[in-house]
Amino acid sequence: MAAYRRYQSGGRRILIVSYHRVVGDFTGELQRSIPGLLISQETFRGHLEGLSAAGYEFATIGDALDVMAGRRTARKDLCVVTFDDGYRDVYRYGYPVLKEMGVPAITYLPAALIGTNERFHHDRLFHLLRLAQARGYKPLFDVIPKPSAELLDTVLSGRKRLSAALDDFIGQYSSAALAETIQVLEEKLGPGPDLLPEQGDLMDWDEVRRMVKDGFEFGAHTLGHVVLTHEPLEVVEREVCESKALIEREAGITVRDFAYCNGWYSDDLIRVLVRNGFRSAVTTEDMPNRIGGDPFTLKRKVLWENFSLGLTGGFSRSLTVCQLDDCFGTLGMREPVPGRRPQRLAIPTPTSTNTLRPEGPPEEVSW
Repeated sequence: MAAYRRYQSGGRRILIVSYHRVVGDFTGELQRSIPGLLISQETFRGHLEGLSAAGYEFATIGDALDVMAGRRTARKDLCVVTFDDGYRDVYRYGYPVLKEMGVPAITYLPAALIGTNERFHHDRLFHLLRLAQARGYKPLFDVIPKPSAELLDTVLSGRKRLSAALDDFIGQYSSAALAETIQVLEEKLGPGPDLLPEQGDLMDWDEVRRMVKDGFEFGAHTLGHVVLTHEPLEVVEREVCESKALIEREAGITVRDFAYCNGWYSDDLIRVLVRNGFRSAVTTEDMPNRIGGDPFTLKRKVLWENFSLGLTGGFSRSLTVCQLDDCFGTLGMREPVPGRRPQRLAIPTPTSTNTLRPEGPPEEVSW
């Protein structure tokens, strides 16, 4: 199957793997964080060892781009390790492993959030919805914005798991709608010091600079973790241009690589990246990268702890290698989610409100 993938890819496999948070206590963190963002330090080390055992050579994003463009050849299949979001626990638990093993990596930073006490919208929403569930919040007669009402309805009714409902919500609504929903939930659940999650803190610029000194690379991931296909082009231009400039100023590096939030992109967005001096951008499309392929639609395999969870409930080396070798994709056992989306070109009209009443939800909902 590896040989078949090499043939499909044009002679060499170029695997780009993506992580978010590397944690010291996976079981403990699982009780309070979005599961799909987490991997334990032990399992992360197992992934790197598995990649090496599967015949991959670790490479920088620049090396991979050179091979894809035909500017050089590779003796072995290549693997590029990437991190999205700049979580501090990656600095604490991920980078020491990378440094010890001599593995290069690139982290894509939401530039305006680095060095602040802010938390991502997705982490704040997850935390607030967990609080709403724990407190038995019942929005029977509340007048709240329609997106907020839809999310609360879906989660509190139990029609979807919290993580799945949040994924759908973030995939549908703009950053402004997410911020509005956070404000609504905080007003309904507050006041109190527990409204902001303790977990999910981000790196500061001193930590970024220390990693730059150790040879690790950084790219841009917008200013505030914005899904750019949901935004008008004037917002896209600002998020792309200013995130690049801020990282370059604070870290003293040249930023040429970008990660699409949610993995979603458009032709308009790619044109903005090219115009601002970027050389590549990564998606979350779990497909093979091909020699001669588009450097602005690089495919990535997004990994977390349970990708390596075997039948006995522990880490499975065999399953890990199968995942990293893309055995299941080669056999057609999974369908990748495409990242290309239509680009919003105009500023949307204000969000309408919705009144939640007992007769509104479907029959199976119990308030």
